Amino acid sequence: MDKIGPQASRRLLSQQVTGTRYFFLDLAPGSDRRPRPALGGREVCNPDYAVLREAYVYDGLEFVAAGRGWVELDGARHPLGPGTVFAYGRATRCVIRTDPQQPMVKYFVCIAGGAAARRLTQAGVGPGAVKVLATHAEMRGLFEELIHEGQRPGRLARALCAAQLELLLLKVEEHIAQGAQRDDPARERFLRCKSLIDERARDLAGLEEIAAAVGLEVSSVCRLFRRYHDCSPYQHLLRRKMTLAAEELVENGGLIKEVAQRVGFADPYHFSRCFKAVHGVAPRDLLRYRRAD
Repeated sequence: MDKIGPQASRRLLSQQVTGTRYFFLDLAPGSDRRPRPALGGREVCNPDYAVLREAYVYDGLEFVAAGRGWVELDGARHPLGPGTVFAYGRATRCVIRTDPQQPMVKYFVCIAGGAAARRLTQAGVGPGAVKVLATHAEMRGLFEELIHEGQRPGRLARALCAAQLELLLLKVEEHIAQGAQRDDPARERFLRCKSLIDERARDLAGLEEIAAAVGLEVSSVCRLFRRYHDCSPYQHLLRRKMTLAAEELVENGGLIKEVAQRVGFADPYHFSRCFKAVHGVAPRDLLRYRRAD
C-alpha cells in the first residue's frame, strides 16, 4: 500500500464490516491502460455501514448478494438488493448505506488501468450505472473464485485474477442482455442449485440435501441440470468436491484420509477412486508431484 500513500490506503476499505475476505494484488493505480484487479473481496455490512466519498483511487464494481440498502452515484439515488450490480469511477461521488434491519452482503472488485471505465461500460455497467441482473445466482461463485485466486501466492496470481475479472465482466454483460430479453425462472432455479453446490460442496452429501436446500424435488433438480448443464447434479457435486480436495493436497499436503474426510468421504479408498476418475491421477500421485516441486 505504500505506493499509493498512507492516507489513501486507510480509505481503501470500510471499517464498518464483518465476515470479510479480501485479496490484494498490485495496488499501484499505474499508467498502463490494461484493466486489472487491484484488490477486492466480500463484506458483511454492519447496521451502521456508510460510505461517503468524493473520489476513489480506482474504478470499482460491486455486487449485492443479500440484504438491502441504497447507493447514490453523482447525486442519483438507487435502491440496492440481491442481484444488484453498480459501478463507480475514480471521480464519482459515491454514498452507500445499508438497511440496518437487512444488512447487505456484498462483493467488490477495484480495477486499475486507464481503460477500466471503458471496459465496465462495454459490460453494460459503466461508472454511475446500477443494474439488477435477471439471473444472478452464479455471480457469487464468480466473485468467490476471484477472491480465491487473489489470495493464492504465486507468480501467476495476477494473470489468473485478470482472466477471472474478464470472465466476471462477460457474465455481467450476458446477464444484463438476458434481462433485456426476458426472465428465465427455470434457469434461475438451476443457477441457484449450481451456486449452492459450488459454495457448500464440502458439506453436501447428495442430491436429497441439494434439493431440500433449494426447496425442489430431486427429479426437478436433475431435469434442470439436463437442460442447462453438461453433467448431472451428482457429477457436478463430485467434481467440485474433487477440485477442493486437489487444492487441499497441492497447497497443504497432509494425509489422504484427512483430506477425504474434509470433503465428506468417510472411506479413503472410495475417495481415491473418485479422485482418479475425475482428475486422472490418484491422490498419492498428486502428493508426489507436490513434493517434487
